[in-house]
Amino acid sequence: MRQATSKAVAGSNASRRKLVSLAGITGIALFAGVAAANAQSTGIASCDDFLTKYDACIVSKVPEAQRAMYKTQIDTTRKAWVDMAKNPSAKATMEATCKQTLDATKASLTAYGCTF
Repeated sequence: MRQATSKAVAGSNASRRKLVSLAGITGIALFAGVAAANAQSTGIASCDDFLTKYDACIVSKVPEAQRAMYKTQIDTTRKAWVDMAKNPSAKATMEATCKQTLDATKASLTAYGCTF
């Protein structure tokens, strides 16, 4: 009887470990999917560079209380630029658009110690 109970408990623990491992892997995959969606490329190197630096600044320098506002702004900008890059005539002007956005944004984020 003890042996049967021990095997049942051991089997139960093994099942729990598998379940926990699966949950961890699923969580990592979901996080990676969200990160990938947020890091979607515009196809314009200078725009992608700006978005990466802006995102890093928000995560590392902007206080938690204000982070959501900046995160919403960068997500909106990224989506607009990705959509704009799909239009060949708009894509031609994106380099200048990204530079103007960078110049305008520098001043507002310098207060947090961000450098671009």
